[in-house]
Amino acid sequence: MTTGKNYIGESLSAKGTNTFRTINPELNLENETVFNEASEEEISQAVTLAEEAFKIYGSVSDVKKAEFLEAIAEEIESLGEDLIKTYMQESGLPAGRANGEQARTTGQLRAFAAMLREGSWVEAIINKTEGKPDIRRFQIPLGPVVVFGASNFPLAFSTAGGDTASALAAGCPVIVKSHPLHAGTGELAASAIIKAAKRTGMPNGVFSNLNSKDTVVGKILAEHPSVKAIGFTGSIKGGTALCKIAANRPVPIPVYAEMGSINPVLILPSVLQNEPEKWAKNYAVSITAGTGQFCTNPGLILGINSAELENFITILALETDKIEPACMLHPSIKNQYESLKAEVLGQEGFTKNTAVEKETKPNYAQQSIITVNGDTFLKNRTFHKEVFGPFSVVVKCDDIKQLNEIILDLEGQLTGTVLSTDLTEYEAFKEVIENLKNKVGRLIYNNVPTGVEVCSGMTHGGPFPASSDSKFTSVGITAVKRWVRPVTFQDWPNDLLPAALQDSNPLQINRTVNDILTKNPI
Repeated sequence: MTTGKNYIGESLSAKGTNTFRTINPELNLENETVFNEASEEEISQAVTLAEEAFKIYGSVSDVKKAEFLEAIAEEIESLGEDLIKTYMQESGLPAGRANGEQARTTGQLRAFAAMLREGSWVEAIINKTEGKPDIRRFQIPLGPVVVFGASNFPLAFSTAGGDTASALAAGCPVIVKSHPLHAGTGELAASAIIKAAKRTGMPNGVFSNLNSKDTVVGKILAEHPSVKAIGFTGSIKGGTALCKIAANRPVPIPVYAEMGSINPVLILPSVLQNEPEKWAKNYAVSITAGTGQFCTNPGLILGINSAELENFITILALETDKIEPACMLHPSIKNQYESLKAEVLGQEGFTKNTAVEKETKPNYAQQSIITVNGDTFLKNRTFHKEVFGPFSVVVKCDDIKQLNEIILDLEGQLTGTVLSTDLTEYEAFKEVIENLKNKVGRLIYNNVPTGVEVCSGMTHGGPFPASSDSKFTSVGITAVKRWVRPVTFQDWPNDLLPAALQDSNPLQINRTVNDILTKNPI
C-alpha cells in the first residue's frame, strides 16, 4: 500500500507542502494517492544520512552486499499483485509487461550479486618485482549517488533499477529522485529496498526515495556537495541540464546520462530482394513495441532507392497499420509525441506511408511511417529528431556514397543495425558500416534494436547525445564501473592491505613490471 510519503533512509516523511497525484493513462483519470514532494529539509536529511552510511557501507564486504541485493530482489517479488496493479494504474502498460519488467529488475539485482560473489569486478592488480616498489591497485566506491527514475521503465530503470543496483553493488549509498509519473510504483520498490536493508543489517541511509513533481528536487540534489555522481535516463534536455549543473559545481561530479537516439537501421539490397516481408513484419512490431516508448526504438531506416525498397516500405506500412494503437505512459508524453510528430510532418519533402489516422482513446498513439529522399534528410535536420513514440522515418538514398554521407552526418546513437542476407555485399558497404560503428554503442546484425540484454558484454550507451559518456554502459554488470575509482597502494604490508589486494587473493591480475616491459618496451 502506498502512503505518498518520502523514504528518508528507513523513515517515512511528508514535510513538504507541494503535492501531486499520478495519472492512470488508460482511464485518463488521477489515481487516489496524494504524494508529498520532498522538502529542502528532507533532501538535506537524506544526503546527510547517505554520507554517514557511506562510512560503513563503502567498506562492507562483497558477500554482504550480495546478500543485500538478493534480499531486495526477494522483497520486490513479495510485493505481489500490489506492485503489478500499481504499475499498471500508473503506466497504462499491460500485466505482461509489468511482470516482465519485474523479472528483469530482480534479475539485474541477482546478476550484480553474482558479480560481487565472483569478485573480479574490483580489477585487483599487483605489480611486484624485486628491487621495485610493490604497487597494488583496485577499485573503490565514489560515495553517495543520486539516481533519477526513468519515465518509460517504472521498475527496470527506476527506483530499484539498473542504476540503483549497480551503485549499491559498488558500495555507494543511493538517493532516488522518484519519477512523478509512477511515484506509487517507486514507493513500493523503495519499501522493498528498505526492508532488505534492515534484514541484512545495512546502515540507515544506504537508500532513500524522494518524491518530486518537477525539476526542483533534482536540481538541489545535483548541487549538493556530498553527492558524488548521478545516474539519469531520459531526455537530451534533462540530461544535458544535469551535466551543466554538475560541471559548474565547485567540485564537479560525473553525470552518467542515457538520453536520445533514433537507432539507424541499414537495410542492404540482399534483404530487400530476399526477405522483405520477414523484416517488414519484424520492424512493424519493433517500431510499435511499448507504443514506441523505448530508447532503442528504430526511428530511422536507411536503404538504397530501388523498386525493392519501395516494396519494403509498402509492406512495412501495411504491417504497421495492422497493429492496433496502444496507450502511452501519460497524457504529457502523448502530447509531446503529437507535438514532435506535428513538427516533423510540418516539413516539406516527405511521403506519409501509413493510413489516415483514426479516432482512438485519449492517450492512445497513432503509429506513423514516413519516407524522405537522401537530399531532404541531409538538408533538414528536423527529420533527425527523436519522436518518442511509434514513429519511424525511411530514407531513400541515391547510392552508397550518399548513404555514407548520411551516416557521417548522424548524431551519436545507442544502436545501429545492419540487415543483410549475403555476406559478399559486406565489402561494398564496409566503409558505411565502419562509420556506423563509430556512431553507436551497440552494432546489431540481422535483428531489431528493441530489447537490451542484461549481461557482461552489453553496452547501453553511445556517443553524445545518446549518452553523456560513451565509455560506460547503463545496462549489464559493467555498469558498476560508473560508480568506482581506482586507488593504488604502494609498499603496504600484506596484512594491512584490503582483502582483494592481499597475496592470498586468487583474483588478482599478477603482472610484473618485467612482463609488461618485455611486451611493450619503452
